[in-house]
Amino acid sequence: MNYEQKKLHEKISDQHKALQKECEEIGIPLDSVNHYWHKGKNFSIHSKNNTFDKDAFLSDLDNVLKNYSPPTPTKPKQRTKGSNLLVINPADIHIGKYSCEIETGEKYDTSIAKARVMEGIQGIVELAKGFEIERIMFAIGNDVLHVDNVYNTTTAGTRQDVIGKWHEHFTIALELYIWAVDYLRKIAPVDAIHSMSNHDYQSGFHLAHCLKTYYRNDKNINVEATPKHRKYYRYGNSLIGLSHGDGAKTMDLPLLMANEAKQHWAETRHRYWYLHHVHHKVKYKWLDGKDYHGCSVEFMRSPSADDSWHNRKGYTQTPKGVEGFVHHHTHGQVARFNYLF
Repeated sequence: MNYEQKKLHEKISDQHKALQKECEEIGIPLDSVNHYWHKGKNFSIHSKNNTFDKDAFLSDLDNVLKNYSPPTPTKPKQRTKGSNLLVINPADIHIGKYSCEIETGEKYDTSIAKARVMEGIQGIVELAKGFEIERIMFAIGNDVLHVDNVYNTTTAGTRQDVIGKWHEHFTIALELYIWAVDYLRKIAPVDAIHSMSNHDYQSGFHLAHCLKTYYRNDKNINVEATPKHRKYYRYGNSLIGLSHGDGAKTMDLPLLMANEAKQHWAETRHRYWYLHHVHHKVKYKWLDGKDYHGCSVEFMRSPSADDSWHNRKGYTQTPKGVEGFVHHHTHGQVARFNYLF
């Protein structure tokens, strides 16, 4: 081999090595190259026409189908209708409150108060018919009576506009509660939870004990009538706190719940405070219904009308109603109902 032939051979060998390296980098087999152009680091490669090997393709496909299976998709969480708690919360009824339609634009007396609560409870039950109810929590107290003594004042001594006598108010309230429990017990066992309140701190407590005595022999009716200002109710994965709303600040309620109901707090995931007192949904200063770390806090609406004082102050035009909620045993609050008047 002469010098020129040797140089040509080395050049071809170098180009072959470069071509081999280029094919490895771009991921094509060397034997698929038909012809190419190469200068410096630049390549232009023309491949041979690909031939389709049917048998090889089917063999590869069969191998994939036999040896690969996608993961089974996770089924979405099923929220069944069964195992639900129905919460009925007719807040701040104020039986005995008097509102003159000429003065305030709306009439309110004992008969209207009783009729609204009955209608509201029946309305909530009707709205909740799509759920299978295992148990009912019936919130009682929370200014069910408008005054606390024979002088027609609140517990603190604030005089109120009333219609009727104090003993009439007490009797009407007891009859209303008995009607409500008898109506609800046809659906599911009832737990009545009393909240101490500022208008009827003493008389409301006595009323709850009368109700407890009335149903003392019924195993499906439980009345919680202790004078504790904050009450806790556990249903499955839900922890519900009840208070009138005139005591501890809302920002303190989650921590109070965590300390006063430690075991239930640790064992539940969904936690709620149902408060009353202000008669409407509100957000200002400490009276704010909102989600806090660990639980939600909200105030309930009232079925009672605005009296003379509220009208003069301009605390009007708020929706009047009875509220209810459905708590699933596992998933917490899954439905809420407002029966408005």
